[in-house]
Amino acid sequence: MVKRYLWKHPSGRIYFRKAGMKLIRITAPEGTEAFDRQYWEIMTGRHFEAKTSWAALMDDYRTSDRWTSLKPRTRADYDKVMEYLRERIGSRDVKALTRADVIAAQKANAHRTRFANYIPQMLVILCEHAIDLGWIKHNPAKGVRALKTPAERRQEHLPWPDWAVEKFRAEASELCRLIFEIGVGTVQRPGDWVGFRWGDYDGDSLTMRQNKTGKPLVLPCTDRLKDTLDRTKAALGVVPIAARPILIKRDGNPISYRYMADLMLKERKRLGLEAYDLHAIRYRGVKELAWAGCNDDQIAAYSGHATKEMIEKYAGEARQEMQARQAREKRQ
Repeated sequence: MVKRYLWKHPSGRIYFRKAGMKLIRITAPEGTEAFDRQYWEIMTGRHFEAKTSWAALMDDYRTSDRWTSLKPRTRADYDKVMEYLRERIGSRDVKALTRADVIAAQKANAHRTRFANYIPQMLVILCEHAIDLGWIKHNPAKGVRALKTPAERRQEHLPWPDWAVEKFRAEASELCRLIFEIGVGTVQRPGDWVGFRWGDYDGDSLTMRQNKTGKPLVLPCTDRLKDTLDRTKAALGVVPIAARPILIKRDGNPISYRYMADLMLKERKRLGLEAYDLHAIRYRGVKELAWAGCNDDQIAAYSGHATKEMIEKYAGEARQEMQARQAREKRQ
């Protein structure tokens, strides 16, 4: 079918030109399906979505075992990236993706390095699924180099010092103290704290399965955590059902990670402890285990760390400090 109203600029660019309308450039290469689609969208004023669009691919991906086998935390991270991709390229054809497109999308988000690096990772996964469906033959997103976080934006998690721990325990609100004790007492990632339910607590230990690793753990409670949980349980006035979350709002609804993070940030700001974040509470727990004389394997049994790198870092700091104090005593 002859396409009307097309005009080719001397540079080779092709435009749709019709009386009473502004020039509209057709960006797809002439003779391709994408070119035809853009032309008819302009002609009819209707938006057409390719059968092999990114939106269709993401919908199909969510029905695959690639998706259903993921941990909840991983799904949450992927969801953020797919929401971004759906908004920007949802109607575009998967077949049109180039390596340059992937790098451009990554660079456009360079101000948030972690998210920027998730974009090529997510596109690699989606393209592998597209290959399985027979939509494409190779993966243009593979091999894109990850961006490095600029030195000025790197932030160390500062383990809570004794004075900060004492101040928070003495002056923080009841819910914030409960959050803190769960964090330092279980030595888990903040994302796992909101998942504890009363059925996980037997009066001595908490049981859980880590969101990130899927690892099941039994965590004997410290005396302070046990006392805090027992007082919280008694304050409810009734025996809580097993499925009830330990961390809840005043209205009884469970708190989300974002709600918890915002609440704790406000409390830390109020107390002048903003420098010590949620993740640093976990590292405080690691240091306390090291101060108690635990070896790396014993600490890993508590924390569930898959590697010893972070244990060695924070436990090493605690051991150095402890040994230096012992050396001072001998010196004096």
